[in-house]
Amino acid sequence: MVKHSSRIELKQSAYKSNVNFIRKKIGEKPILSSVVKANAYGHGIESFVPMAEKCGINHFCVASSFEAEQVLSVCKPESQILIMGIIYEEDLEWAVAHDIAFFVYYFDRLPKALEAAKKVGKKAKIHLEVETGANRTGMNAKEFPKSIAYLKKNEDWLVFEGLCTHFGGAESFSNQFKIDRQHKKYKEFLRQCKEKKFMPQLRHIACSAAALAMKDTVYDLVRIGVAQYGFWPSPDIYFSHLHETNKKSDTSLKRIFSWKTDVMDIREVDKGEFIGYGTAFQATQKMTIAVLPLGYSNGYPRALSNRGQVLIRGKKAPIVGLINMNLFMVDISHIPGVQVGEEVVLIGRQNNNVINVSSFTNVTQLLNNEMLSRLPAAIPRTVVR
Repeated sequence: MVKHSSRIELKQSAYKSNVNFIRKKIGEKPILSSVVKANAYGHGIESFVPMAEKCGINHFCVASSFEAEQVLSVCKPESQILIMGIIYEEDLEWAVAHDIAFFVYYFDRLPKALEAAKKVGKKAKIHLEVETGANRTGMNAKEFPKSIAYLKKNEDWLVFEGLCTHFGGAESFSNQFKIDRQHKKYKEFLRQCKEKKFMPQLRHIACSAAALAMKDTVYDLVRIGVAQYGFWPSPDIYFSHLHETNKKSDTSLKRIFSWKTDVMDIREVDKGEFIGYGTAFQATQKMTIAVLPLGYSNGYPRALSNRGQVLIRGKKAPIVGLINMNLFMVDISHIPGVQVGEEVVLIGRQNNNVINVSSFTNVTQLLNNEMLSRLPAAIPRTVVR
């Protein structure tokens, strides 16, 4: 098989450590659902899902039926899949046939789900998502009573598998008043279910931030995204954990991701010469530079031009000049003996040095999630110990 210009490695032992840490926080009872939307936050659904299953995860949340199909193609038969976002009407029968659960956030979807269930001859697994104050998707309070009545009336075909909502900003304590208000509204929907003696099998509202810092939001299932990949949802959540555990620092969450490439060419550049496109970088002395075979088309942010760094032989090599579509250059004048074909770390550790995702995101104003989820699916992902 021909080689790609870069590669991503996922560390199984680091992931296991993250799952153990999250389990300690949420307890043994709740289902830990792994959120693998956006190609598993850039980690790659096809490589990541079996890796998660090895650590005892058997529930996966996705954003679309397209992603659900990707998970289905690699997961174990007993693993559960839940679509939190878009599922087109024409895909309902497919979802029901494959036991894939899905969010319903407006009433008119229920008769369609019933029709699909009857056609397939199987029950549809419904999670009613309710509007509590994020104003994205979510069933409003007016539609809720008739939705519950409809589910109850059609129990033979529709399973009331979940009642859920989505917090708008649980990672920031400045939003706490909003989160508390959302939780209160959710409890009101739950109260209506109790009143009708018709309860969901699963209650779930907690994302990574809520699950790690707000124990009262942990119900029957938690939807863990960013934390399982080794990232604290925010400084607020990290410092809250330090306060709770009386620690000065904590490395419980470990990055599982590293991104690597190789030196494509080495060049000597005379003082006064320009490097790359335009006049963005001019050599102030004689320099040795390494050419690397990827650029912004491969997900490497152009905003790191003249600002970013990579690791070669465990030393930081600064980027010189503009990042091109599929090439960029780094200064290796201070790193003797570098050869063509030598390994370069773009994100991750080499010897005693490390380049974090935050090295990118602080400079480029990208969120960690945004940076990772933009990485092309074509970059091969491999699981390592």
